Amino acid sequence: MPHFRVPAMSRRSFLSTTAGASLVALHPFSARAAAGQAHLRIMETTDLHVHVWPYDYYSDRAVDTVGLARTAAHIADIRAEATNSLLLDNGDFLQGNPMGDYIAYERGMKDGDMHPIITAMNTVGFDASTLGNHEFNYGLDFLMKSLAGANFPIVSANVVKERGASPTADTTLIKPYVILDRELTDGAGERHPIKVGLIGFVPPQIMNWDRKHLEGNVTARDILETARAYVPQMREEGADIIIALSHSGIGSADETDLMENASVPLAAIDGIDALVTGHSHLVFPSPTYADYAAVDAETGLIHGKPATMGGFWGSHLGVIDLMLEREAGEWRVVNQSVETRPISKRNEDRSITALVESEQSVLDATAKDHEETLAYVRRAVGKTAAPLHSYFALVADDPSVQIVSQAQTWYISEMMKGTPYEGLPILSAAAPFKAGGRGGPDYFTDVPAGDVAIKNVADLYLYPNTVRAVKVTGAEVKDWLERSAGMFNQVTPGSTDQALLNPEFPSYNFDVIDGVTYQIDLSQPSKFGPKGEPLNPDASRIVNLMYNGQPVTADMEFIIATNNYRASGGGSFPGAMGDTIIFEGPDTNRDVIVRFIVDQGTIQPSADANWTFAPLPGTEVLFETGPKAADYVDDVKGADIAPAGDGADGFALYRLKL
Repeated sequence: MPHFRVPAMSRRSFLSTTAGASLVALHPFSARAAAGQAHLRIMETTDLHVHVWPYDYYSDRAVDTVGLARTAAHIADIRAEATNSLLLDNGDFLQGNPMGDYIAYERGMKDGDMHPIITAMNTVGFDASTLGNHEFNYGLDFLMKSLAGANFPIVSANVVKERGASPTADTTLIKPYVILDRELTDGAGERHPIKVGLIGFVPPQIMNWDRKHLEGNVTARDILETARAYVPQMREEGADIIIALSHSGIGSADETDLMENASVPLAAIDGIDALVTGHSHLVFPSPTYADYAAVDAETGLIHGKPATMGGFWGSHLGVIDLMLEREAGEWRVVNQSVETRPISKRNEDRSITALVESEQSVLDATAKDHEETLAYVRRAVGKTAAPLHSYFALVADDPSVQIVSQAQTWYISEMMKGTPYEGLPILSAAAPFKAGGRGGPDYFTDVPAGDVAIKNVADLYLYPNTVRAVKVTGAEVKDWLERSAGMFNQVTPGSTDQALLNPEFPSYNFDVIDGVTYQIDLSQPSKFGPKGEPLNPDASRIVNLMYNGQPVTADMEFIIATNNYRASGGGSFPGAMGDTIIFEGPDTNRDVIVRFIVDQGTIQPSADANWTFAPLPGTEVLFETGPKAADYVDDVKGADIAPAGDGADGFALYRLKL
């Protein structure tokens, strides 16, 4: 059912159920609302990452698990089930797949141009959005030209152009908040005015992650400091209810300065009535958060306030239902419920069933951008003599990671010529971005031998990072690898069928350093935790660390080729906290890989087993990977791996002898 926009009206009404009500059952809150009571339905998308179409550009095929065009079908139904509704996006919409890169790097954004994700969001009829951290990946000029096409307000309170004495005195990059003048239809059919306050937040870590774009242009304030300043001001300006658009994960309940995942303490701030969250690419409510302090993972409450997180790439729609009651001219929340609605489901036989069909209007509005993106990603740039895959990237040296390291080393070797650093040994750090995990059993790099197209390079390197080089000591090289080795659980020598991988450790923080050889002793505890926090200061998993066949000593000096995210502190790696950078490249890592392949003509991806696990006789571990790993298991070097049956949720299980 259409979402009507009436911009000329000084006070806009929410969508009222008319024709759709006879086809779709009303939500109980709408059905039972009495006079002076009104049901408000808040819908959330988050972390769309330019996934408009149900299409995987990396594998060049249609899929049923992603796409705002699919999520839009839920939106139409949910609007029809409620008397009053709001549709909000929670950020990270502008970057994240080849369509986003095509617009940024190939087509560009001139004044007046429309970005396809904004076109899609306008078509669906969003009421507001906030900025996520990835909105800054392409620079501020690209961001502002993209936002200019939005038919809805976009807010973010803690990104600041000029800092004042307090947050409310700041000059923010965009509006910190908006108060929507709307009307609610109550249970008796009467309309009443309401002012809905919407305020947005982004992790302050953007200042590290996108320093090249942001330093000298904006700063980022602490989320909680900013909220405490603005929320009372919003109340003073008449906001009846306030919804926080928190592009920040659900994490610790304990407040710390500049928290990345601040949604739990944010919910505790007086005056905030509900939260939409994101950034973590997870779903809330869900059992994932069962043990989190101040979080009710079953009913979707944080500090007693309703909150949701609608997955990622359009996989789910988050829904918060509020029963509001009007008394003495003021609205208050008297009841709430929270749910998420997925666009697909995975069956027991690993197949996917679509739960909704695409909204044709969204596809039609972006069809030209989709076709141009397909042409962009299908261009061949060279050949590979062997397959490039990441099915075993977390358990053995891997060709998909190796080729990234080779390209980075090739590039930085040229960049160091004629500098004071020429002659220092050059290493390269690279991580497997697509290695299953939360992305599912099909989320792996898999490039067959033959032509290599841009879509394949984007598959090897998901993010539009730019190349960096850092100068480090041998001690920092070792600790860098100790940080990476947190990927693995500690195992008991002589035991079998132990779980190898720590599910809380993202694969993009599993850096393999090429140019040295080393072993990882899994009988030892991890020196660092999943976020880089010190756990066991005296632990040492990295053994037999060698360069050119000689032991690496603490005082040796190296250059490590990496990316701007890592070099600027992303992941909290020793030796990469922003103070060791000696070179900042203008080129993206992807562009470097493309240029390397063009230079080589035909690449020869061959993992050299420069890292292995230290032998632990009689010890076996289990890990999950994609079902297609069976095609490559016999080619893995430096590891004794065998199938071990089916894993969970469509994964395949394998056994590794240490």
